[in-house]
Amino acid sequence: MSEIFQIRIYQEEDHEQLVNLWKTCGLVVHWNDPSKDIQRKVSRDPDGLLLGWLEQKLVASVMAGYEGHRGWINYLAVDPQFRQQGLGRKMMETAEAYLSNFECPKINLQIRASNQEVIDFYTNQGFLKDEVINMGKRLIPDDV
Repeated sequence: MSEIFQIRIYQEEDHEQLVNLWKTCGLVVHWNDPSKDIQRKVSRDPDGLLLGWLEQKLVASVMAGYEGHRGWINYLAVDPQFRQQGLGRKMMETAEAYLSNFECPKINLQIRASNQEVIDFYTNQGFLKDEVINMGKRLIPDDV
């Protein structure tokens, strides 16, 4: 990789490229509106939405947040054309450094049980499987 990889905080003009990246990576599901997720994040914690760039091309993202008890990772994405180059690892290192600013004791994330490639990625980053049951309740439907 001869181009310089740079990570910076999301800016409003990144919106279309970010949504397209998430779609390319299969992160957009019919019950979540990615534009609403972006707006919700930047209205409360804009510094936790981090984007990775090669030249003028958005190739990676991660959304990191801290709620006082645990840090959370969402929307870690690396464009499939740029995988296996360490970009996901660099995004996670940056997210972990961001969460460390809050003295965050632990990071949690969710992975679909069938997504072995992602499970392997996070295992290689030092994450361990927690024996928990994940539950959710939607308070605001996105109506997408």
